Amino acid sequence: MQYKSILFSLVAAVSLLLLGGCSTTTQATVTQKRQAVQTMNDKVLTELFALKPSVRSQINSAPGYAVFDNANVNLILASFGGGYGVVTDNQTGQKTYMKMAEVGLGLGAGIKDFRAVFVFHNEAVMSRFVEEGWAFGAQADAAAKAGDKGVAKGGEVTVDNITIYQLTESGLSLQATVKGTKYWKDNELN
Repeated sequence: MQYKSILFSLVAAVSLLLLGGCSTTTQATVTQKRQAVQTMNDKVLTELFALKPSVRSQINSAPGYAVFDNANVNLILASFGGGYGVVTDNQTGQKTYMKMAEVGLGLGAGIKDFRAVFVFHNEAVMSRFVEEGWAFGAQADAAAKAGDKGVAKGGEVTVDNITIYQLTESGLSLQATVKGTKYWKDNELN
């Protein structure tokens, strides 16, 4: 019974750390936080374009896109994650800053830091994502990477007129989980 209590406490502590999103410094101004998100956005897009150059024209011709940074922890039968990102409307140039959190059930162990790029293929889908933000799915992957060393699998999938690219930054994980992910507007940054 004590094992369950320790595991629950560990999961709760890790979840609180992950859900902090881009608010790494409480002293940072809104402008500094927005700049940190934009820097992450630019870095991820540069990496994605280097791996798959055709994505640049796909993003440029789409109504909009989103880039998210996420950290995920898998402990035995539970998975928890959190992060932040920005949705860019290509027609208006408007940026909507968002947060994300995910919870999952399934076998897994490890920590994974990854980036996701969403390409919205129509305006209604992008608007629904920004306003409602829910996503739910199943995930199975393996990653073993630390900095420039190791291997990582990144994927591409199209769901509901959204193409999603996932890049693993660093981490070590083996998981097969069913996750619920919630994306929502960041009231502080918008």
